[in-house]
Amino acid sequence: MAVKITDRIGRRLGFRLVGLGLILIGCFVRIVDPYPVQMSRLIYFDILQRISPRIFDPDLPVRVVDIDEKSLTAWGQWPWPRTQLGQMVERLGDYGAAAIAFDVLFAEPDRYSPIRLLQDPSLSGILQVDRSAINLDNDVKFAAEIVKWPVVLGVAARGSESASDIVPKAGLVEIGENPAAGLVGVSHWTSLAPPLGESAAGVGGVNVSPLGGLGVVRRVPVLWSGPGGVMPGLGVEALRVAIGEPVYFAEGSQDELGIMLEVGVGDFLLPTTENGEIWVRYRRDNPGLYLSADDVMRDADDPALRAEIEGRIILVGTSAAGLFDMRETALGESVPGVSIHAQIIEQIILGDMLSRSDVTAALELLAFVILGVVVTVVMSSFGAVASFIAGGMAAAVVMAISWLAFQNQSVLFDATFPLAGGMANFGLLAGYLFVSTEREKRVIRQTFSHYVAPEILDEMEANGHQLRLGGETQEITVMFSDIRGFTPLSESVSATDLVELLNELFSEIGDQILIERGTIDKFIGDAVMAFWNAPLPLENHPCRAAMAALKMRKALDVFNASHLMQGRSPIALATGVATGAACVGNIGSRRRFNYTVIGDVVNVAARIEQNCRHVDYDVLVSHTVQQVTRSDLALLEAGYVDLKGKREPEPVYVLVGDTDLAGSADFQALQAAHLSLLAAIREQASQAVVAERCDECARLAVAVEPGLTPFYRALPGRAADFRAEIHTGGPLFSHHNGQRKAAE
Repeated sequence: MAVKITDRIGRRLGFRLVGLGLILIGCFVRIVDPYPVQMSRLIYFDILQRISPRIFDPDLPVRVVDIDEKSLTAWGQWPWPRTQLGQMVERLGDYGAAAIAFDVLFAEPDRYSPIRLLQDPSLSGILQVDRSAINLDNDVKFAAEIVKWPVVLGVAARGSESASDIVPKAGLVEIGENPAAGLVGVSHWTSLAPPLGESAAGVGGVNVSPLGGLGVVRRVPVLWSGPGGVMPGLGVEALRVAIGEPVYFAEGSQDELGIMLEVGVGDFLLPTTENGEIWVRYRRDNPGLYLSADDVMRDADDPALRAEIEGRIILVGTSAAGLFDMRETALGESVPGVSIHAQIIEQIILGDMLSRSDVTAALELLAFVILGVVVTVVMSSFGAVASFIAGGMAAAVVMAISWLAFQNQSVLFDATFPLAGGMANFGLLAGYLFVSTEREKRVIRQTFSHYVAPEILDEMEANGHQLRLGGETQEITVMFSDIRGFTPLSESVSATDLVELLNELFSEIGDQILIERGTIDKFIGDAVMAFWNAPLPLENHPCRAAMAALKMRKALDVFNASHLMQGRSPIALATGVATGAACVGNIGSRRRFNYTVIGDVVNVAARIEQNCRHVDYDVLVSHTVQQVTRSDLALLEAGYVDLKGKREPEPVYVLVGDTDLAGSADFQALQAAHLSLLAAIREQASQAVVAERCDECARLAVAVEPGLTPFYRALPGRAADFRAEIHTGGPLFSHHNGQRKAAE
């Protein structure tokens, strides 16, 4: 007993060590953080936002002036002349905009400037202008207009060296160990056509993701590290200009270099990632955010438009399809890039900022470890089912913590890794438990196989090792199938080839029995015995057995066409099926027994199979089978036959086909002709009439089942099998026997 306890403790300890190893591997994977782990985390955060997106507040001081299709139709293709944009700035300024930020680029001088047009060699000899207009420059006029108002111009990151260095307009105060050193870097910014850069109140980066970044926009850099200094993003720069702040505050780690914690602008604090990005808390795109540029450009003073612009931060951008500024959000929407800048300003003003710190990541790892420990300890002590329940409860707690943290604190807590890691641990540990258990079962099975038959072991496993002699009486369907002409076949091949042939054949036909959920009782030389409705109840089991016989017929055709039968005569089967009561159970001695069936129905099925030669057809079924399946199968009456051990002949039926065949027009015609033939026989019509109707049936059978042709050819010699008086034991009974013996 002490040895058993020691073994049990040793196995449990080994199991827990395996669980601990899996937990350590999971921790290593989370620290390395490969791409699949990152993507699952990001997708989970998207799902959180889709479940509970931010609500649009029309009272927030942010609007987008949209250069939409309507505006392009009214004012011409993009880019518009800078004089026209100056008019837009003037209109927005007059309407009282707190800040005007352009999410468009002014990298090159205006091509519509008179000075530029006159410098074009193809136009210099054509255009004639007043000398006073020669030096007119639209960029100068645009700069003269924007200097009057709080205008922010946009620049974009680019990789080429053809751009000029852009100097930020705002100062930066760093707190900590140089937090700006870890910002997302930009090699070069697009230039601003002179003198626009000097006239603007602010300059901001229009990119919503690092250079080359594609796909869903989840994080947007607030500050960029550029060649001319730290450049703010367009949205936060527009906010700074609107509130009149000259500097940003960047707070970083006091112990590590280049770690950004948060950015301050005025009274607003923005928690950031260590490289200066913020998580965007999205809302559904709303038409209330947008004002058409066409409406702004109209000369008439519109009080409703003034109410939308006055005191608000105005972002100028485009949603026109041809200008390619559409980006995908975490909510699965495609929105103009300027809308993302607007949403950043909204969430800064609301203070609804998503955050995710190293502490959160550490708590996620701790949640994974706790889940792994719960799964390991419970499974090692109480098994897989208890572990699944306990792990499921722990996973539900993790999910609840993640949701509450997002909903109430705007904290992004990743539940995917603890859950996925916990499930992976559960699956691997369950697999380990299964393998170790199966190994023990194999050892026991190998030991017992020296003493009992394999089928007994199967039932021992199924019934908890509680076996006893005896059985129970129930209705079953029995099938016997025998190879015709086996003796000539065995004489024509070697014993080795014969065994290979039989194994292949029994595999083919045995599969059909199993497909129809039959139980193969035994192989008896060149025959197979199977039964249905035991050990498990089976609905419509006579039909199942009949369908198995039909499938065996098709499988035999395939087998006869295989390479094993090349150069050999085709194999034929004779199959008998009967339904009746039998005793099903373990039958034998107390030391060795078999699971089998005993009863009259077994003998009936075996004798019906033997009469296939007499009837000259391959599949015969008993009257009990026909009574149950006549509406589902194509059956034809085959008369009464003698069964060895039976006092009176038994009615049998040939199985022609399945339900589809039974409903076909060809079979219906054959069935009508068959009934006419039987009527002629029972009315004792002349031999000529019987022969004529047999020929008619044989002709119709070609289109239904060619195997019926021998059946109808032999039928005139079996006319006595169909006489109505046979089953009564009357005078024709002995006449029938004598007639059949004479025929034989």
